[in-house]
Amino acid sequence: MITNLDTTTTDGLYWEAKGAGRPVLLIAGTPGDGGQFDRVAEALADDHLVVTYDRRGTSRSERVAGWQSTSVAEQADDAARVLSCVGVDEAIVFGTSNGAAVALELAVRHPGRVAGVLAHEPPLLSVVSDPAPVATAMGSLIGDATEKGGPPAALTAFLRFAFGDEVVAGWTPEFRGRMLANADMVFSVELPAFQPYRPDPDALARLARPVRIAVGEQQELPFFREVADWLARPLRAEVTRTPGAHAPQFTHPAELASVIHRFCRSA
Repeated sequence: MITNLDTTTTDGLYWEAKGAGRPVLLIAGTPGDGGQFDRVAEALADDHLVVTYDRRGTSRSERVAGWQSTSVAEQADDAARVLSCVGVDEAIVFGTSNGAAVALELAVRHPGRVAGVLAHEPPLLSVVSDPAPVATAMGSLIGDATEKGGPPAALTAFLRFAFGDEVVAGWTPEFRGRMLANADMVFSVELPAFQPYRPDPDALARLARPVRIAVGEQQELPFFREVADWLARPLRAEVTRTPGAHAPQFTHPAELASVIHRFCRSA
């Protein structure tokens, strides 16, 4: 097993692996830069081989000229490919936000690669009873920011809404620049692919490996709990609580690592 940090780009996908032990794959939300998990990976690496990666077309992964669309299924296939590149047959998978949707789809499409899934706050507006309030609020937020400063301003506003002002303000200039460089891709490719995504309940019900859905203890938006309850029914899964709100990888990295570690022990 890899014991020190190993980084590489394989077939256009940038990935990192560190530590040793039972493999854990961490899948980031929008934009899917694996650097979101740097502190979580550090906390897990004493006991686990921790794999992170930049999702297709994001940050350090290659962005193919003319690339105009993706799908959650394609993103899940990429995650399986990353595991193969690292030499991992099966991993515990943690995904947050849109990365949680990728984690669930990975379990459906590649069940032999997944030992268990911990899905944190997938924003599946496609399953909520009334998506209009959230969709309208987000549309207004992004639209106003775009008018004032174009896609980078819109992505900044989006990330401040999702993660909190203090989180975004605390990023290093290098990391902030890398995240915001994804602005055009986020609004033209990623969000249009993820917004309509609705997992197949029958496919979820057939999953044989443990799945838990997580919602932050400080999450104030009720639709995340509604999504969690919708997923929990076909999965026969437990809805658990995680520290913080939508960005525990930034606000509570050690505590989140402990949650993932406990899930690994139980799965």
